[in-house]
Amino acid sequence: MTEFLWRLPSRGDGRRADRGQRGRGGFGPSTPALETTDVRPGRFGPFDDLAQIVDAAELTGFDGVLAPYDPLGEESWIVAAAALRATRYTRVTVEFQPAFGTPVYAAKVSATLQRHSAGRLNWRLAVDTDDAEARTRGDRVTGDERYDRAAEFLTVARGVWNENDIGAAGFAGTGFDYAGRYYDVIDGGFRGILSGLPFPTVHLSGTSPAALALSAAHGDVHLFVEQPDGISSAVTELEQRAASAGRRVRAGLELPIIARETEDEAWARVHRQWDELGRPDTAAEHALGDGRWAGFDAFGHAQRIGLVGSYEQVAQQLSAYRATGVRTFVLSGHPNIEEIHRAGEHLLFLADPDGRTLTTAQELTA
Repeated sequence: MTEFLWRLPSRGDGRRADRGQRGRGGFGPSTPALETTDVRPGRFGPFDDLAQIVDAAELTGFDGVLAPYDPLGEESWIVAAAALRATRYTRVTVEFQPAFGTPVYAAKVSATLQRHSAGRLNWRLAVDTDDAEARTRGDRVTGDERYDRAAEFLTVARGVWNENDIGAAGFAGTGFDYAGRYYDVIDGGFRGILSGLPFPTVHLSGTSPAALALSAAHGDVHLFVEQPDGISSAVTELEQRAASAGRRVRAGLELPIIARETEDEAWARVHRQWDELGRPDTAAEHALGDGRWAGFDAFGHAQRIGLVGSYEQVAQQLSAYRATGVRTFVLSGHPNIEEIHRAGEHLLFLADPDGRTLTTAQELTA
């Protein structure tokens, strides 16, 4: 079964190509005061835009949303909690850096969120972060040590989470003990109402040997970013590493998209946005073929390469990725409210031959 997630914006949203000029969510330039017939204060705020995107994800058949880690943007844990509270079926993936706190604290926060959302929280660890950015938050761990720490982080988090077996006398066991390089735990574990909950599905990313080794040992889903020469070799390497560890890891792909009724409409959108930026090069110079376009980072996307074309063309390319083993897609586009409705209403049913959207609709009416 194919899984489709939508990446939520972390620094506001809007129609402009330059993310600094996007006014939705309060991150861009201030908007002029407008006359209104409802003068009650506090009715709308920066999170209303995000709320509409989350609602659209659930209404149009997406399986979930991703609240990205962004040191200069909205706090992903707050966004994720709000998204879980506002939905009934959508899974919410919170991305965070392991230096966020101890794995015991992260597990405790997540246990509460799982309890209040019927187990709909996922994790994504932002391991391969910039060293300079890490120091701004007081984190001294750099290089491949970040992956060693992440491995310990997940070991401890799973350890305290799963140490909840109740013996015949009705009492919990002796607890989880761990002595490592980065973390020490004595008699850890959750009991009572915080026990017995599903551990978050763990998403990881990266293509370095250290990143793939971490996923092979500890990940559930590994998210790749498209490369000019494709990702098939990286997916194969991940599968081999996971098989050697006696595990299976689901391959995923992050893709910005611009999809329209016709190919010409989609490319017209690209060229309009590109011209707005006033760059010396042209949008056409970044076309890679097969509908892949390597200019999305200029529009503020976290990924450079994405898909441009008609709904049918984009769906065909997603099917091609499926043939390489990709089963999870994290899509993005701006302005988010408009683009997620387009993708949900016109793309998903073409992209998923398994009929996931129909299954979701049946579940909603059951």
